[in-house]
Amino acid sequence: MPNLERIEDVMWQLSQKQYLADRSLATAIFLCLKLERPLFLEGEPGVGKTAVAQAMAQVLNVPLIRLQCYEGIDRESALYEWNYPKQLLAIRLYESSSEHSRALNQESLYQAEFLLKRPLFEALMPEGPAPVLLIDEIDRSDDEFEAFLLEILSEFQISIPELGTIRAQEKPFIVLTSNRTRDVHDALKRRCIYHWLDYPSFGRELEIVELKVPGLDQQLRRDVVQLVQRLRQEPLDKKPGVAEALDWAHALEALMTERLSPEVFADTLGVLLKDREDINRVQEGNLIAQMIKELESDDPTVS
Repeated sequence: MPNLERIEDVMWQLSQKQYLADRSLATAIFLCLKLERPLFLEGEPGVGKTAVAQAMAQVLNVPLIRLQCYEGIDRESALYEWNYPKQLLAIRLYESSSEHSRALNQESLYQAEFLLKRPLFEALMPEGPAPVLLIDEIDRSDDEFEAFLLEILSEFQISIPELGTIRAQEKPFIVLTSNRTRDVHDALKRRCIYHWLDYPSFGRELEIVELKVPGLDQQLRRDVVQLVQRLRQEPLDKKPGVAEALDWAHALEALMTERLSPEVFADTLGVLLKDREDINRVQEGNLIAQMIKELESDDPTVS
């Protein structure tokens, strides 16, 4: 494990994995490591919540296990299932065998060889080092699933009726994310260290784009960040996140764009906005020409 004895160590290690964290986020991660508590990240879509878990897996040099939550997710999908076809095959093989010296009972059918491990089980009982467990978009699940998670988040253990209680020998680093489509219960949040991940400042987002898309022209990088941050000021249903800013920068690089124009902006608007009403609002409101004009008036190279 790398040296993470100070908050500055966490920031530096993350930067080496191309994730630029501010001090407040690094402090939350540092405390989670020291106190062995899960990290609960909440924020708008596209601000880099999932990327925190991915970067921490690289920092700790351990596998990343991801549980993607969705409406209707249940205990079996997240924890384990019994391999019923394999159990049925075992019964049939036993019945067709002439040797009946060993009784085929319930205990013999509910052994590890018949267990299908799902993400939560793999995270608590890994074959190698303790992984980073990402429970992504917990707000998409329901109250029952949240209640099920409480034992894992507080005790780092799971209870399997056929096998008993299984406790993690080495605690995984757990990251939960939420886009706040609904409120997550306080009981779950209390077991975690909470951090709100907001949109980055202009300077920080410019650093991110420069780090991730180094081949893009310097002035064009500034224009990308300025326009993305300008779009976030509009009353859009789905504001562009850092992920969309990076996608747009990559798209402009692929198009070999030297300078933004209203035409290029309009043609690539679908990279930034993922909602038809938002796109129509920007196009019909003549915002594209207005924002490009604002951009040119702020550009000292334009006479």
